Amino acid sequence: MSEGIKLTDKEMRYISLLEAATGANIIDCVEHGDMVVFVVGEGELQKIFSSREFKIQDFARLIKKRVKIVEYSRDPAKFIENALQPARLLEPVRMAERPDGRKIAVASVDPRYKAMAIGRAGRMIELVRLLAKRHHDVDHVIIR
Repeated sequence: MSEGIKLTDKEMRYISLLEAATGANIIDCVEHGDMVVFVVGEGELQKIFSSREFKIQDFARLIKKRVKIVEYSRDPAKFIENALQPARLLEPVRMAERPDGRKIAVASVDPRYKAMAIGRAGRMIELVRLLAKRHHDVDHVIIR
């Protein structure tokens, strides 16, 4: 994970609220337009969705934003795959390094889910690129 991730006061409050409600370990939070994205530790996703009294929809209403939860992985390809969920991939994400040292990830998405992976006006892929850069120093993510 990249060190030096900067969080705003609002993002830190969102993390505190979600950790208090679920007991899950929240690694990162990004406010991206009308959405708040939480990155949870490996294996922590189950804690969030198994809690009987906690519902993501209720939390989204509380903060008045859409909520997306992404499970962290030390493997950049797996992390990008997690960030693209619920879009289905045709094959695992391929990682490549250009001669100039830039890291690139290529994700082959099922054509039926391509619009979901890219998002309206490219907002979802922009978010995936931001998370990949923030956590794994991946310079570009390409959807095929």
